[in-house]
Amino acid sequence: MVHVKVEIIAVALICPLLLLSASIPIDSAQAGDCASKACIDVYVQNGQIIIEGHKGSGPKAIVTHKPAPRIVPKVKVAPSPRPTVRSTYIAPKKVLVKKPDARKVARKVAKPLSLSDKLIKLIPTGNIAHEPATNALVNIPVIYFCDLPGIFSTKVVIIGEIVDVTMRPSFLWSFGDGSFLATTSPGASYPNQVITHTYAKAGTYLISMVATWGGTWSNNGVARAITGEIRKVSFATVSVANAPIRLTR
Repeated sequence: MVHVKVEIIAVALICPLLLLSASIPIDSAQAGDCASKACIDVYVQNGQIIIEGHKGSGPKAIVTHKPAPRIVPKVKVAPSPRPTVRSTYIAPKKVLVKKPDARKVARKVAKPLSLSDKLIKLIPTGNIAHEPATNALVNIPVIYFCDLPGIFSTKVVIIGEIVDVTMRPSFLWSFGDGSFLATTSPGASYPNQVITHTYAKAGTYLISMVATWGGTWSNNGVARAITGEIRKVSFATVSVANAPIRLTR
């Protein structure tokens, strides 16, 4: 390692040249020359100019040059005249605050509907019909049907995404006398009847039909099964009378 004493005056003269040389990259050929002659590197760190020099594989000699602080001459500033303060107070106007509409606030506070809630509102509720509509008789079949479709399709928008929904119903009929029937058909009127029931006793019966909806939903071409089911119940009454007795000879 070669130690070089650098006088303060010499450093002041060399620093600009070193800064200029630091901006020029040293190629691999120059790096290889460090084995036979001294190599110099200059850079700025923490507001100081760092000069590094080494030769061969020996340790680096580092010289730190901190720029001298600039001496800024003091300038006397004549004091400016104090401004005259005048009262400019203006009484504020009364502002009428309009109370918000409670209905609008309720709409804003209302939670967004989930996919299940939206489907429950979209899926229709079936109306029960029967034939004959009146004067049903004991031991004569009564035809039942409802006006629900066999398939229900819709589109639902959730958080900006379009969801295609396809659902199909299944039915559970209760005829009011303890008899039940499960089917996937909504039934039909005469002469295409599918759902019939015969009563053995006269009376007024409460009919219930539970429509259970299940299906699939798809988004961006990917279809998935809908978790859970949606049930809707419909009611009706039917009056059944005894058949009239007619004597013949």
